[in-house]
Amino acid sequence: MLLDTSGLLCLLHRAEAQHDAAVAHFDAAITKVTHSYVLAEFVALASARRLPREAALEFVADLQNSSEVAVVYVGEPLHRSALRLLQNRLDMTWSLCDAVSFMLMERLGEGTALTSDRHFEQAGFQRLLSPSP
Repeated sequence: MLLDTSGLLCLLHRAEAQHDAAVAHFDAAITKVTHSYVLAEFVALASARRLPREAALEFVADLQNSSEVAVVYVGEPLHRSALRLLQNRLDMTWSLCDAVSFMLMERLGEGTALTSDRHFEQAGFQRLLSPSP
């Protein structure tokens, strides 16, 4: 399962409507992977949602140090491939972070994402969390 930004927010923040579902999916997943762009986006989202900065940064550090979660650090080849995907799909409003996720999921043969982001379904992947109201 790919851990996306919105899924991580639901996992950390108990006040999120999808918190319990996120915890259940996280606990049940055999494979958990994320990437450095998701972690960067998560820090920005947590700040925008006014979550305590120390807690958000500790959460990211815990993910990076977890033996349960593989963190892929995005290098130039993956970044360029994701950018090409966006250039080829100008009809979509996907972010660069989304495109990196899609490329990584394809590379790993991973079909599910801990996310509420509809873009994952647009790209042919399974979104595990309902969209926010």
